[in-house]
Amino acid sequence: MPVEVGEADRLSVMSGTSIETLMNRAGIAVADAAARRLQIGGRIVVLAGPGNNGGDGYVAARVLRQRGYRVTVARNRLPDARAPAALAAAGRWDGPVVGLEAFGEPEPDLVVDALYGAGLVRVIAGAEADAIESLNASGRPVIAVDMPSGIDGASGSVRGVAVRAVETVTFFRRRPGHLLMPGRLACGRLRTADIGIDDAVLDVIRPRNFSNEPPLWRPEFPLPGADGHKYSRGHAVVVSGGATSTGAARLAAMGALRSGAGLVTVASPPEALMVNACHLTAVMLARMEGPPGLAAILADRRRNAVCLGPGLGVGDATQALVVEALASGAATVLDADGLTSFAGSPDRLFAGIGAWSDRPCVLTPHGGEFARLFGPAGDASKLERARQAASRSGAVVVFKGPDTVVAAPDGRAAITANAPPWLATAGSGDVLAGMVAGLLAQGMPAFEAASAAVWLHGEAGNGLGIGLIAEDLPAALPAVYARLLQPE
Repeated sequence: MPVEVGEADRLSVMSGTSIETLMNRAGIAVADAAARRLQIGGRIVVLAGPGNNGGDGYVAARVLRQRGYRVTVARNRLPDARAPAALAAAGRWDGPVVGLEAFGEPEPDLVVDALYGAGLVRVIAGAEADAIESLNASGRPVIAVDMPSGIDGASGSVRGVAVRAVETVTFFRRRPGHLLMPGRLACGRLRTADIGIDDAVLDVIRPRNFSNEPPLWRPEFPLPGADGHKYSRGHAVVVSGGATSTGAARLAAMGALRSGAGLVTVASPPEALMVNACHLTAVMLARMEGPPGLAAILADRRRNAVCLGPGLGVGDATQALVVEALASGAATVLDADGLTSFAGSPDRLFAGIGAWSDRPCVLTPHGGEFARLFGPAGDASKLERARQAASRSGAVVVFKGPDTVVAAPDGRAAITANAPPWLATAGSGDVLAGMVAGLLAQGMPAFEAASAAVWLHGEAGNGLGIGLIAEDLPAALPAVYARLLQPE
């Protein structure tokens, strides 16, 4: 789980583990990573900054030199009294030292980036920026210490210029910047080293940011009991658009069915009934004429989850359907047109969600839909924007993308890093919305249901590989479940 930058170190020191001990362990972990990539005798340059990140670099440099590597430290200035452990580590380095501008002379086989870590709070400029740009242009492999220099550990954003690493060695737990774009791209392979920080510090930190992986939501994952039946597994409803816009709803319906809902019904306007009927088999079909028709369908309380938006059309008619769904008592998933229809009146949507705050609601916007509902990005990170949106709307928000963030109104947020780029294809998001509805229908809490659906969606994409289309995703889910539910 991502943790607050520096807080785990501080608590570990308070419990009796010195910063010098943590620094030595971190430096050894970095040296081990370098040694795995380069034969003894290779030439290594360590870019050492003025803080504790630089201290880790000095330890790594000393260890690597002892192991038989030719090591040079490149720096512009020594650590000062604000970083006494780093200053002491620098004092123990008795090998060659050059200025940052000369780090590439002679050309190294490997560079260790220990300029700045995850706690960077300023824009990198001047000689340090020049060195980073030169390093990136050189094509030399780089191992970053904690975080590639220039990446904000809290947001993943670039502060001026950033190192592009082939590998990043971090410590104890990952930071949000390791998972959020573009930080994730800058990190290369991410390795988390154990430097002796006790897991008990998490009880004090009580992090609200999580990596979206099965341990986060598996305890709430619905597994059919031996005495279960289709009616005990929930009944999801997906609302269809008109005759020429039915495919998105059917994709969502298959997502709901494959995610485990016992029954799924497509609620169809009269003009689309025959089109839908020609394509549906295991998914059922019900006639729906406007909001009163949807109300009649959802009056059966066994129909306990509803998904609206895919292919539904933008406008007042969709707004009315959404308002009806929110008032029905069913858990609600809003996607695509179900969100864009409120672009000019988001407070109407949020009021409708708030009026029924005891009922789960999940919003699944991509970047454009998010901006239409919640406004432009400003200076906030994707993580903070999602968290603010969840608080404002009263719903769980799935802010989609290669680094999808799932945020709950209570402040919890999960960052997802398993989505392959080939998921960016028409209809993929419709399947995801249906999967969320299917898990909600089975009684899974909204934050966990949304997080699980996003992770499962990514794993299905990974299993299918490049060339997948949205229709492939539901059928790929059983193989994902088989891996997920293997006995440990």
